[in-house]
Amino acid sequence: MLSYSGEDRGDAFTSSSPLVSVVMPAFNACRYIERSIQSAARQTCRSLEIIVVNDGSTDDTAKIVAQMAVADPRIRLLTTSNNGVAAARNTGIQASSGRFVAFLDADDLWHQTKIEKQVNALDRLSAQWAAVYALHYVIDPNDEIIYPGRSNVARGYIYARHLTFKYVGNGSTLLVRRDVALEIGGFDTSYAAAGMGGCEDLDFELRLAAHYCIEVVPERLVGYRQYPGNMSSNHIQMARGALEVVRRSLAANPQLPRYAARSATTATVKYAFRELKQVESKYLSLMPAWEIFRNDPQFMLRLAFQEGLRGIQQCLLLGTKVPLSVDNRRLNRSKFDEQTVPSRVERPEQSARSQRHLMRLTAIDVSLGSNLERAGRLGKNVTKVVPRAGTE
Repeated sequence: MLSYSGEDRGDAFTSSSPLVSVVMPAFNACRYIERSIQSAARQTCRSLEIIVVNDGSTDDTAKIVAQMAVADPRIRLLTTSNNGVAAARNTGIQASSGRFVAFLDADDLWHQTKIEKQVNALDRLSAQWAAVYALHYVIDPNDEIIYPGRSNVARGYIYARHLTFKYVGNGSTLLVRRDVALEIGGFDTSYAAAGMGGCEDLDFELRLAAHYCIEVVPERLVGYRQYPGNMSSNHIQMARGALEVVRRSLAANPQLPRYAARSATTATVKYAFRELKQVESKYLSLMPAWEIFRNDPQFMLRLAFQEGLRGIQQCLLLGTKVPLSVDNRRLNRSKFDEQTVPSRVERPEQSARSQRHLMRLTAIDVSLGSNLERAGRLGKNVTKVVPRAGTE
């Protein structure tokens, strides 16, 4: 993890707007990296530096980036041995010069207004506000929108709620103050060392949320790519990583009320169950399924009903003349590109039970945030940051 010297290099570039350092870790990313870099370079906010950290790639990743850097001097290529995405991001943060740092994975895309809107949102707020996120679409290998990501949003001191609802969603939505990213120690490399890489983003977000306020731009400004072979498709690794991230965060924050801790654990176990279910291993799914049944039996009943309904629908489709392999929804897909018009996302409808649950977690956040502010600790990471063993 990173150490913080208190150094501010935001004046290294002169501009009417604050410099934003785009940090892009890349490992064997030649298939998508040109499109990803272009989406950063075409931002309406022109005060950018784009730092690509080539994490020991063995394909043409470095060659593609070097060629793009000739045409655009804002692009900089750093090459390291293969140490994982967390270490690559840390290298980029250390090398950055901006007041803000924005992370973009080498297969994702940004809407051209993302950085401008996020800088405008965060720059007007006090130093207690450390970061700002946006919402996303899930896109396919052809940049086509498959479906919208979750619409849940929250702003302010959101630690208890973020533990349960995980608002940020992926590693390409967050823009953070550089000094804060360094102060909390950057990204934790111990997850990858323990074979649980993939959820370092959530760990970073939770360490931010435990001590700072977080803003949101409630628009879908990120194209989050999913395809076989990318990190998020490693379901076992993602399940293990999420469970360990939440376990560590709860251990580091014993002041969190039991209700919020239990909510966070249950939500993460459900996420792990869904991930392991995609592996189609009944054995791997048994432990989280039993944990969910003990804490929320209605969830398992709803899941069983949905699976039964899906089975009936498949049986009905067998009697039709339309091949099962045909996805009619694909005909209506649109590209995630500069023609995409972002619009504000409305809050999703919630059941009375979900509303009561959210209100209770919100009240906990209000109380925790007020306690930190009264103690003069809101916006200050008072915990000494040290590297943590992956097996702790």
